[in-house]
Amino acid sequence: MLAVIFGRPGCPFCVRAKDLAAELTAKRDDFDYRYIDIHAEGISKADMEKTIGKPVDTVPQIFVDQNHIGGFTEFNQYVQDEALMPQA
Repeated sequence: MLAVIFGRPGCPFCVRAKDLAAELTAKRDDFDYRYIDIHAEGISKADMEKTIGKPVDTVPQIFVDQNHIGGFTEFNQYVQDEALMPQA
């Protein structure tokens, strides 16, 4: 399972998404993530909208196995709904 997180510097929800993805990567053998800084990569809002297929107003924008999940809130809910976080 691969999560791709599109974010920008200084975004607290981007940091939270990266932290959650890093925690999943540490606890699961079948999970990894890639963070893409949209400013460093020159990715515009229009580029994101074309990829996602709908208007984008916020970051992060997160994909899991190439399926658009949404922002941090949706990603966090997805992790809970799919029971991805191993219980201690």
